[in-house]
Amino acid sequence: METAFTFPGQGSQKIGMGKALADAFASAREVFEEVDDALETPLSNVMWTGEEEELRLTHNAQPALLATSLAVIRVLEKDFHINLEDKVAYVAGHSLGEYSALCAAGVFSLGDAVRLVRTRGLTMQKAVGVGEGAMAAILGLEMDMVRDIADAAAQGQVCQVANDNSPGQIVISGAATAIDRAVDIAKEKGARMAVLLPVSAPFHCDMMQPAAVVMQAELDRIDTSPATIPLVANVLASAISRPADIKSRLVEQVTGMVRWRESVVFMADNGIKTFYEIGAGKVLTGLARRIDRSLQGIPVGEPEQVEALAKAL
Repeated sequence: METAFTFPGQGSQKIGMGKALADAFASAREVFEEVDDALETPLSNVMWTGEEEELRLTHNAQPALLATSLAVIRVLEKDFHINLEDKVAYVAGHSLGEYSALCAAGVFSLGDAVRLVRTRGLTMQKAVGVGEGAMAAILGLEMDMVRDIADAAAQGQVCQVANDNSPGQIVISGAATAIDRAVDIAKEKGARMAVLLPVSAPFHCDMMQPAAVVMQAELDRIDTSPATIPLVANVLASAISRPADIKSRLVEQVTGMVRWRESVVFMADNGIKTFYEIGAGKVLTGLARRIDRSLQGIPVGEPEQVEALAKAL
């Protein structure tokens, strides 16, 4: 098999996502209804007719993105009778998307997955006071230099690499004043761009440790199954399938770096040529091409795209 499914993370959300799927397929509508029931709130209304600011809130964006991705999966399985484990060699998700990937691989039920990501969003938001943390994108510098910049900017505060997205596209996270210093240093060092990101908390750094403690407890009480499709874990950039390994890596992921570039390279080195981005947006599709020009990235979030994928599989 030369196919992998990837699942987007926070930032890919937009008002209206998943609506065309729900209109076209009863099985997709069922997913959004199940998510609303699991959360005991009409999240689908926020997604389809709400305000962008409300959807952008971490505790709304994360379950909304998962719901959209899993609606695509449900349609493939129920409407097109596709057995994914026969067609897909790996699943991987960017940050939050890892939960979508695990749900698609049968590790979590949909209800458990959406409750987990709602809790994840709330606890990550609460872990750091408003304005105390920040994240910034550094473009045009290599990893070693960005690490050195983060170390120099820390001055006793947290300042770490959070996302290794693609060659020359790295995100740092930590204390707001340290991130400001890092942005200034990166510009001095010749970064093509160094900009603060419009995020509500400093994700994937040590400041998220309180959220990691909560997620450990939440994951401990959730029933899980072995992954039917191996997961390429964010913090490992290699494949795992055992529930115990998956839970421990999800806890690590709260404070750990998303090794997306290495994850894509791992999959490519193991025979993957086509990456289907399941759900909202096409961020990961663009990253795949930047990581390796020979790879094919294809977004799958609209009804016609799902139908095309079903034919391709």
